[in-house]
Amino acid sequence: MQLLDLNLPTPAENLACDEALLNDCETRGGAVLRFWESPVPFVVVGYANAVACEANLPACDAAGVPVLRRCSGGGTVRQGPGCLNYALVLEIASDAALATVSGANKFILHRTAAALCGLLGEPVELCGDTDLVWRGRKFSGNAQRRRRTHLLFHGTVLLGFDLALVEKYLPEPSRQPDYRQSRPHREFITNLPLSTDAVKRALAAAWQADTAPASWPEEETRRLVRERYSLAEWNRQR
Repeated sequence: MQLLDLNLPTPAENLACDEALLNDCETRGGAVLRFWESPVPFVVVGYANAVACEANLPACDAAGVPVLRRCSGGGTVRQGPGCLNYALVLEIASDAALATVSGANKFILHRTAAALCGLLGEPVELCGDTDLVWRGRKFSGNAQRRRRTHLLFHGTVLLGFDLALVEKYLPEPSRQPDYRQSRPHREFITNLPLSTDAVKRALAAAWQADTAPASWPEEETRRLVRERYSLAEWNRQR
């Protein structure tokens, strides 16, 4: 598996790059693990989310915080410094567990949880469909997008993130997992007491990702920014 540690300047470019990696692997084959962390704050909604319900648009617009839509499912996330993103592109045929959405969620998240548990020395739980939880609080949300031969599975790990900003820009989600028990954001999410470098090393080792790619799909990323991620018709389509 190839390992790409690549931060791009804008939220649109970073989201587009994840999708471009999926498209590239779908065309040429292979698998990749990417790490990135946005240098600027933004809000990203899942593909099917209604923006006005899942983001505090007046607060975001007043503060100049971009609200974007990603190509995968899942809920709405506040992003920015202290929120590490990882993106896995895997060949669906590489393991029987990847044949279904639920099977892929469990297969990938159990491996991620085991890697982080080794760093923390404490249990990490998989709760709901795609949340990772430590000491009863969520620190990682995840989502996937499936194509014919490959899938994109990407998620976040909170590490030194300003948690107060989540409550400022996101209302309580319209859909909540049972384990949340109606807790507000400030009582539901947490940062892991780990360094970004340690988490990157643990996840790279878990996926045996150690080969830097000769290139990354820059042109496809630019196309997706131009035709999708920079457009209000995409980001606020519902």
